[in-house]
Amino acid sequence: MAQTVHKLDYYYVQTPNTAGQSAWILAALRDAGVSLLAYSGFPNGHRAQQDFVPADPAQFMAAMKKLKLNLSRKKICFLLEGDDNVGALTSILSKLAESKINVTALDAVTAGEGRFGAIFWVKPRDVAKAAKVLGVMEAAS
Repeated sequence: MAQTVHKLDYYYVQTPNTAGQSAWILAALRDAGVSLLAYSGFPNGHRAQQDFVPADPAQFMAAMKKLKLNLSRKKICFLLEGDDNVGALTSILSKLAESKINVTALDAVTAGEGRFGAIFWVKPRDVAKAAKVLGVMEAAS
């Protein structure tokens, strides 16, 4: 299978950087039947930032509203999936670099059975250009 890149909506929340914050939010999303395509959490100063890429943004936003968290406005990320092999990210990153597009963050993981996935972000001003360079359809999710 070839690599595919999807341009997707994501949202984030800032939470206390304490044990259990992610578990509490993810359990509430599970209980609401919200499916996530990707999730990333990391420290941000004395707080933590949690990024969510929902399969159904409207369902996600409704569930998050019940948690009374300060949800960011919609932002854009890219989700890459494909066959896992040595240098799997090289082609995508090279295309972006050749187009002078800086990747601001990237998380990648092997998915087993010869597959991998990655989520990455570019500056908002570079989203349309990155989508074009990578052959992603421009329609917003």
